[in-house]
Amino acid sequence: DFSGVIPSQIYNLTNLEVLNLGRNQFSGEIPSQIGNLTNLIHLQLDGNDFSGVIPSQIGNLTNLKVLNLGKNNFSGEIPDNIDNLMNLEYLYLDHNAFTGEIPNEIGNLTDLIYLQLDRNQFSGEIPDNIGNLTKLKELYLDGNQFVGIIPPSIWNLTHLTKLTLGGSDISGTIPPEIGYLTNLIILGIWNSMLTGVIPESIGYLTNLQYLYIINNQLKGEIPSGI
Repeated sequence: DFSGVIPSQIYNLTNLEVLNLGRNQFSGEIPSQIGNLTNLIHLQLDGNDFSGVIPSQIGNLTNLKVLNLGKNNFSGEIPDNIDNLMNLEYLYLDHNAFTGEIPNEIGNLTDLIYLQLDRNQFSGEIPDNIGNLTKLKELYLDGNQFVGIIPPSIWNLTHLTKLTLGGSDISGTIPPEIGYLTNLIILGIWNSMLTGVIPESIGYLTNLQYLYIINNQLKGEIPSGI
């Protein structure tokens, strides 16, 4: 495995379209010079020991389709200019130490297919405009510190096959609109503070293979559709 910091000469390779340094032992911070690589389509740094914040210059990489920073030690907040990355289809920030709220700007990334923000320290409410991401197929938000209800706009994401929201202080009920997500294969809202009953409309999720709603405050009968 490679280790140490990324050689600074990398940032002179301004024609690079793919930079994949994943699953090594690189460390240190991502320098502002990352913004020089404006032709990048795919940036993958997952499974290393990187730390520090995401530099705002990441917003220069407007051709990116894949940004994978998962499984590192990054901290701080998601930069507000994340919505400069209008071509982004895959965003992995999972298994880090990111904090703060998910910026509203993330709702402008309307080409996103895959959004993985699980296993961080995000807080506040899940922004309602996450429902703008109507191409999403997989959304992972579990293992954070979210509060409030599940935003109603999430039920607009009818292409979702995987949705995980567990391990936060999310409260409120599971609304009947959950029945709109008929492509779901995995639904996880475990270790949360959900109340009320499981709606009968959950029976519409005929593609569902895994349902995790343990450790909540739900009551009533299990719907016959299950």
